[in-house]
Amino acid sequence: MSTLAPLRLLREPSNASEGNHSNATVGAGGGWCQGLDIPNELFLALGLVSLVENLLVVAAILKNRNLHSPTYYFICCLAVSDMLVSISNLAEMLFMLLLEHGVLVMRPSIVRHMDSVIDTLICSSVVSSLSFLGVIAVDRYITIFYALRYHSIMTLQRAVVTMASVWLASTVSSTVLIAYYRSNTVLLCLIGFFLFMLVLMLVLYIHMFALARHHLHSISSQQKPPTAHRGGSLKGAVTLTILLGVFFICWGPFFFHLILIVTCPTNPFCTCFFSYFNLFLILIICNSVIDPLIYAFRSQELRRTLREVVTCSW
Repeated sequence: MSTLAPLRLLREPSNASEGNHSNATVGAGGGWCQGLDIPNELFLALGLVSLVENLLVVAAILKNRNLHSPTYYFICCLAVSDMLVSISNLAEMLFMLLLEHGVLVMRPSIVRHMDSVIDTLICSSVVSSLSFLGVIAVDRYITIFYALRYHSIMTLQRAVVTMASVWLASTVSSTVLIAYYRSNTVLLCLIGFFLFMLVLMLVLYIHMFALARHHLHSISSQQKPPTAHRGGSLKGAVTLTILLGVFFICWGPFFFHLILIVTCPTNPFCTCFFSYFNLFLILIICNSVIDPLIYAFRSQELRRTLREVVTCSW
């Protein structure tokens, strides 16, 4: 098995039979529609890298009291979500490999129960990861546009309530998704949630990008030599562009896949797109690898703490 369990259930529409799928594949382009055969080793390798990266981020934030703020708590929750994606994927891989090789013998009912538990855990971590990306975008927006009021707006109590709400909502929604994964209504809710997060991040980050560009233009119009502030504004603009690009590339194909399941489940070109499902899952796991590089490791304070954590661990 080489896919995340709950997402594997969404590989293709329930109303598309094997015969229709095969005929559509041949009619839509033959070899191009065969998809990609991604080995289990790649899923395992990416899962291990993501696990180590995000574990270091969590350890560094817990260790350094200077990082005990709402902003870094949100980053820590994002790291935990991405880490759970990796742990769940690794656990499922090992569980299925042990069953396939006869090392682990269990009754079918217990296997189904274990699979449902892993399904819920993975799905919850994916939804929470997506949610905390939006929370971090809102937090950064408040930091930039309401800097003087930030500590009164984003209090520790509100941060805790926000984090608890995200985890609770993610758990409930993932349970519903696993139970009714073949319902178009559930898929539409999931698609709507992604589009909401995409629009939210797009609006907030474009506004922040415009502010950085305005600062850069103001400094340039004064005909002053490059300064640290100018470099910081340009760096901030580049960072925001990277954030949106990575978010869209890593999450977009999977949710476009869900849109096609709802809108054109038997169309030859749609079924051809379904054959690349494993690639879309790889992109989601890659997002768990990339998130620490964008949200955490760019902080000088956190990088210094990470060096201390790594030194102590060895």
